[in-house]
Amino acid sequence: MSFSVTILGNASAKPTADSHPSAQAVNFNEQYYLVDAGEGVQQQLVRRGINPLRLRGVFISHLHGDHVYGLFPLIATLGLYGKRTPLDVYAPAPLGEILEGHKRWFAADLPYEVVWHRVDTTHHELVFENNTLEVWSLPLRHRVPASGYLFREKTPQLNVEKYKIVKYGLDIGQIVAAKRGEDITLPTGEVIPNSELTYMPHLPRSYAYCSDTNFSARLAEMVRGVDLLYHETTYADAERRQARDRGHSTTVEAAEVALRAGVGRLIIGHFSSRYKDREALLAECRSRFAESYIAREGEKFEIEERR
Repeated sequence: MSFSVTILGNASAKPTADSHPSAQAVNFNEQYYLVDAGEGVQQQLVRRGINPLRLRGVFISHLHGDHVYGLFPLIATLGLYGKRTPLDVYAPAPLGEILEGHKRWFAADLPYEVVWHRVDTTHHELVFENNTLEVWSLPLRHRVPASGYLFREKTPQLNVEKYKIVKYGLDIGQIVAAKRGEDITLPTGEVIPNSELTYMPHLPRSYAYCSDTNFSARLAEMVRGVDLLYHETTYADAERRQARDRGHSTTVEAAEVALRAGVGRLIIGHFSSRYKDREALLAECRSRFAESYIAREGEKFEIEERR
């Protein structure tokens, strides 16, 4: 089952010649979820080979323009593409009011419904789930109400060892019951413990998106053990005071969150336009957390299955 993150934008508010504002596409089991929607996001989706009609939901961290301005043209274009099913948008208030105004003035004849789900930026809670995936909100510390998002795979269904099927002569009903975690009683009356018959195909995987925020020890606890963490790194460590005043984090602070949380890998982005050499920012992160990587536009980060 696929689980990956494609970087669509990695810059902060000021435009640059070669970077787009924040946006990512999370692919879970070939279902795509857009996380933040900076300007130009629909072009970035097409450029990266992702059909916008495959989006199953949009998650907006906060209502600063570099994270949301691209949503409105995307909404219009989806109508031109022929979308007819609802688009679910998860975001803090007052996005619902903004969407209503946009519809009234620019999209009165939109052929599908845009459904806003209010995200409470003060609570860590479940905001979306289906049969295989959960998405949790992550309260962030920014100048306006903001939420990160934790994508967590649900525990996969058990597999039954093929040689045990043959050994005990299990029928279809018994195999299905074993997959549900049940012990199996044979016609002889012998009870076969489920643990002898089954195995978990892989451990549940997870991805956390954290932008924009000051350093937060609480956040580190909420993302503990995730396979992949995206944490904003707007400033180099020398600009720690400016980062604090503006509701952002530095390289070393992002690495500290990754270290405290014991994550698998850290990717950094939301770079200030002042930094032309992002490798220097990466070096600062790696001085604290070796498994750090730049969120380069167009790069896909795979979250591999592991036992």
